[in-house]
Amino acid sequence: MPALMSRRSLIGAIVVGAAGAHSLARAAAAAKPIRYQPTWDSLRQHRMPDWFRDAKFGIYFHWGPYSVPAFENEWYSRNMYIEGSNAYKHHLATYGHPSKFGYKDFIPLFTAAKFSADHWADLFHEAGARFAGPVAEHADGFAMWNSSVTKWNAARMGPKRDVVGQMAAAVRRRGMKLVTTFHHSWNYAWYPTWDTRYDVSDPRYSGLYGPPVPRGVDAATNPQPAPLSFCGIWQRKVQEVIDRYRPDLIYFDSHLTVIEEAHRRSLLAYCYSKADEWGHPVVVTYKDADLPEGVAVLDLERGHVENLTPQPWMTDTSIDRNSWCHVANADYRSATWLVHTLIDVVSKNGCLLLDVAPTAEGEIPEAQVERLMSMGRWLKLNGEAIYGTRPWRLYGEGPTRAGGGAFTEEQTREFTPQDIRFTTKGHALYAIVLGWPRTRLAIRSLGQATAQAEERVMDVRLLGHRTPLTFHQEADALLVDMPAQPPCEHAYVLRVTMER
Repeated sequence: MPALMSRRSLIGAIVVGAAGAHSLARAAAAAKPIRYQPTWDSLRQHRMPDWFRDAKFGIYFHWGPYSVPAFENEWYSRNMYIEGSNAYKHHLATYGHPSKFGYKDFIPLFTAAKFSADHWADLFHEAGARFAGPVAEHADGFAMWNSSVTKWNAARMGPKRDVVGQMAAAVRRRGMKLVTTFHHSWNYAWYPTWDTRYDVSDPRYSGLYGPPVPRGVDAATNPQPAPLSFCGIWQRKVQEVIDRYRPDLIYFDSHLTVIEEAHRRSLLAYCYSKADEWGHPVVVTYKDADLPEGVAVLDLERGHVENLTPQPWMTDTSIDRNSWCHVANADYRSATWLVHTLIDVVSKNGCLLLDVAPTAEGEIPEAQVERLMSMGRWLKLNGEAIYGTRPWRLYGEGPTRAGGGAFTEEQTREFTPQDIRFTTKGHALYAIVLGWPRTRLAIRSLGQATAQAEERVMDVRLLGHRTPLTFHQEADALLVDMPAQPPCEHAYVLRVTMER
């Protein structure tokens, strides 16, 4: 510092120094871990981490003893006890009467002999997923981690592998975040534990089948509040996974309201407090109205929102149109459908969690691998229009509407070359075209006279094409001359640079 300093300079230095100290104090206060209280108001303090908004795409898998019969869907464990159901008839013909061969008897057959966490993580990474992991426990009551809470787990029985632990290590070695999903609130009244003809009523197996429920009570049709003892076990299981594996995303299936509210609040407070303590930003998702708005991220099962939303959201859907687990005669979605779904979701401020369905032996069928690899090739070329992006002023244009809530994906028609979705990152606007146009593309939202086109277009480039494209920005549309051949499959990304 010079020997001579003016009074004004000295005062300025003091002010700047004081401001810097104040900023450091504020930063230190902000960095201090929050001890969340089990109240909804306290839980609303939790802020969604940027990694989730940037990631956009994750993969998980339904895999358990229900993968052995590979019939109809993952509800086999429940349906096999319902006389007259397709699963019941199949069970009679294939395994015998459920009173002789119960669901527990599938566990020794669930060997996972070909399972490789590294192989699966490689596949998910190549597919372009930024977060991945297993169903930690489905409604059937069989835990996929090395648990001290329940003996009915994959480390002790069946595969005798800590599936959650092995997948956690494998996905993190590849730079992905870990997702664990929980469906076990459904376990209460999942089985007819009141029916003494079946093993589900035997107290020796209550750790798998759940507690006795009143005659006729069924989880899917007549849910009852679960007893506090069940709620306590539900919470202890999730907290055990949090403590042992520190998942980055914790997903709850629907039917969470069967769990007493105090346990839900307590669990979220534990989760968020631990995440802050560890400096480990976490996301929790929920369905329907199972949690109040603002305490976690809304997940729409097999559906989208119809319009752009201010708050990020998620959808989870399956690679199989009808089932979440491996079944014979699967009806797989096309790679184009999967890519288009991802694009539409991201344009509306959402993230996609895609389910795949391994066999009981631990293989992911080749038809699923082909679709995942096709998604990965598209994302390698066009990922800059997906990862780390934010929504534009509107999500898109064109004749095809998608969304309207959960379980609406079947209502969406195929997208056309007139359907365009928008994302932004930095100074770039991405126009993603959901079909290859004939020679000239018209982007109506970028016409000079439209409310959205506040800046003049300076440059248009097609990702995967070497040279800039010729364009004309007219009053009602941006007209772009497209090359003769597309650079990839599924969808085509224009990077539009606007005048600053």
